[in-house]
Amino acid sequence: MPIELKILTWGCVLALGHIFAAVRVKTRQYGAKWNMGARDETLPPPQPLVGRLARAQANYFETFPIVAAAILIDVTAGITSQWTAVGAMLWLGARIVYLPLYALGTPVVRTMAFGVSMVGIVMLLWPALAVAL
Repeated sequence: MPIELKILTWGCVLALGHIFAAVRVKTRQYGAKWNMGARDETLPPPQPLVGRLARAQANYFETFPIVAAAILIDVTAGITSQWTAVGAMLWLGARIVYLPLYALGTPVVRTMAFGVSMVGIVMLLWPALAVAL
C-alpha cells in the first residue's frame, strides 16, 4: 500500500480522535443525559475547552476532504513520489500537533502547525495540478 494511503488511513483515525475529544468535553459540560438525548434544548455557552475542540474539529473537517481527494487522485493516477509522501506526512504530523495546541489555546504555534499542514496539502495537489494543466 502506498504511504499516502497509509497516511489517509491514519487521517481517518485522527478524525475519530477529533470527534471523540470534542464530544467528551461537551458531555462533561452538559451531561450524559444531553449526550444520549435529542439535543434539542438550548444550551448555555460552551466552556473554553469545549469551544476550542469544536472549532478544531470543524477546521479538521474543512481540509480533510481535500487531503483525501488529493491522495486518491495521486494514487489512482500513479503520480505519487517521495514529495507526495513527504506532503502527506507533513499534513498528518501537523494535524496531530494541531489538536492539542488548539485545545490548550496556543495561538501562534497552532497557526504555524496549520500552515505546515497546508504546505503538505499543496505538495499532494501539485503533481495532479501539473498533469491537469
